[in-house]
Amino acid sequence: MSSPRRGPRREIDGSMSELTAKVRQEFPRLVGRPVDSVSGISREGSQGWRLIVEAVELERIPPSTSVLGSYEVEVDSHGRLTGFRRLRRYYRNQAEAQ
Repeated sequence: MSSPRRGPRREIDGSMSELTAKVRQEFPRLVGRPVDSVSGISREGSQGWRLIVEAVELERIPPSTSVLGSYEVEVDSHGRLTGFRRLRRYYRNQAEAQ
């Protein structure tokens, strides 16, 4: 049985869609909640990326009353999640005050 080849990790090529796909895959494994959307992404110098992820925390009927959490997710230049924190919780139908 062959083992997976392990070599140096390659850096994310700067593709936001590739980075978003990685976060959508990894984030639910950490918090046990599905990602609803990615509402923000920014480059953090050469260290990595910062994303704002919306996750369903409590599904309700009707869906407009589901509770979501907004999380700040930090990702290194290789696409590994290095940290996250919840910024706020809100109902899906709650409009943000400007």
